[in-house]
Amino acid sequence: MADVMALATEERRDLADYLATLTDEDWSQPSLCPRWSVRDVAGHVPSYDELGWPGLLALLARSRLSLERSNQRLVEQTRRRSTDDLVARLRQHAVPRGITAMFGGRIALTDTLIHHQDIRRALGHPRSVPAGRLVAALEFAPRARALPAPGNVRGLRLVATDLDWSSGSGPEVAGPGEALLVAVAGRSEALSDLSGPGLGLLAERVAGSSERS
Repeated sequence: MADVMALATEERRDLADYLATLTDEDWSQPSLCPRWSVRDVAGHVPSYDELGWPGLLALLARSRLSLERSNQRLVEQTRRRSTDDLVARLRQHAVPRGITAMFGGRIALTDTLIHHQDIRRALGHPRSVPAGRLVAALEFAPRARALPAPGNVRGLRLVATDLDWSSGSGPEVAGPGEALLVAVAGRSEALSDLSGPGLGLLAERVAGSSERS
């Protein structure tokens, strides 16, 4: 069985290495994450690791238990940091801690991998995601209540065409594992990489989740 915490750490380190190559113009570009720039996404990834449990509870109280408002508060705090500082901060928190370390690091792995692709897809910088990381994230995403994935995949069968992985039952949606993960997480930009009789339903759900975000 894969050591998911190690996979999450590797993904964060890969993201930090990639961010270190970006230009000032790249950092200011919109990501696939609604209303967030590349810089905002980079600031978000390790933001909960810094809080500890008392800080997390205080943040949720100030945000009236809204994860979306909590995320936005933390992102706004990172906008004063330099890009070099954001990269160093991500390296410092490569090993997940606190809430992101829950479920054996699956929260950190899934969140980091999706946001890594939010940046790369927006900037036109594709990569080959290591299979072990993809499979672990695909397995966890449909159970991650912080994502729209549980509702998006309900009653559908997902089949990765580049991995030995499938899940669910119902009309099939097939395509590369990376595109499946990004799409079920609510990014319509990945839908064009997918096919199958269930794609129309998935597209409707993704559009609905985007409107609510």
